[in-house]
Amino acid sequence: MQLYNKLSAKERAELIEKAGQDRLTLSFYQYAKIKNPHEFRDQLFLVWDKLDVLGRIYVANEGINGQLSLPAENFEAFKTHLDTIDFLKDIRLNIAVEQDNMSFLKLKVKVRPKIVADGLNDETFDVTNKGVHVAADKFNELIEDENTVLVDMRNHYESEIGHFKNAITPDVDTFRESLDIIEDDLKEHKEDKNLVMYCTGGIRCEKASAYFKHKGFKNVYQLEGGIIEYTRQVKEENLENKFLGQNFVFDDRRAERISDDVIANCHQCGEPFDVHTNCANEACHLLFIQCPKCKEEMENCCSTACMEINRLPYEEQKELRKGQGNSNDIFKKGRADHLPYKKDLRNIFEHFKK
Repeated sequence: MQLYNKLSAKERAELIEKAGQDRLTLSFYQYAKIKNPHEFRDQLFLVWDKLDVLGRIYVANEGINGQLSLPAENFEAFKTHLDTIDFLKDIRLNIAVEQDNMSFLKLKVKVRPKIVADGLNDETFDVTNKGVHVAADKFNELIEDENTVLVDMRNHYESEIGHFKNAITPDVDTFRESLDIIEDDLKEHKEDKNLVMYCTGGIRCEKASAYFKHKGFKNVYQLEGGIIEYTRQVKEENLENKFLGQNFVFDDRRAERISDDVIANCHQCGEPFDVHTNCANEACHLLFIQCPKCKEEMENCCSTACMEINRLPYEEQKELRKGQGNSNDIFKKGRADHLPYKKDLRNIFEHFKK
């Protein structure tokens, strides 16, 4: 049985180009009890590989989290397969706002301890006691209410390029960091405010809403389907779009344009710009925002040091990387010290304490 990829990303890209088929990029998640995630993982890989599914799927005892693409003509077959699995029958699939045939180039189905790294002990609270799911129209009403605190449950590099009007955007690198920060900074408003949360597709809010209810927040809401589903409903129902900028996504597209607003800046020159790139030096690979002018001048690198390394012959670069591991900067996601216009660190909850 083939339970792994046989083609490189380059080979797969060539096949996709040659096939000339339109592909759909989509995402979904579901919390459910999976007794044997390894066996379940293998079953998924065997079926989805035949349907030419590509993407990144995490399976755990607590459920499944998937971001993937597949030929549009295979969508119904894919949906039919999901419907054969009890806890995935009729599941909502978040179809990407912007499509790109090259959004994923490999099928990776991985077994993980959790489908989202939240750092929580699920045995200490009722994970099924979730917040109220609200659609786009109700969400728009709630976030205009003076008794609402709107919180972005994503990381700083995601909210930097796009977020909802008047949202609190925690300055964190990981989801798990945000939970205690939010609970501590909003502890005085557990009963007198509506706590409204949103994320990319809804999965982070699903667990966070139960956690905050456990922590004593009385009025907890979450945006159904996240930013992706919100955008679809806004278009279909002709609602006011209250999202500014781009929605960061975890595939090769990196972002979807939701509004024409550009709310971020190039990390190297400070000009308005909101497209992320990775440093061309593979030993660095830092994710940061770089405008076209700086990309050309810096040769797609984040620093002159990286540019000099990237100019070396490939074999010399490989020798330099031996035994070095990843640069610590790779985890800073655009906040490396050498970027003069990196996102400012600030207490984004301060105005709620006044």
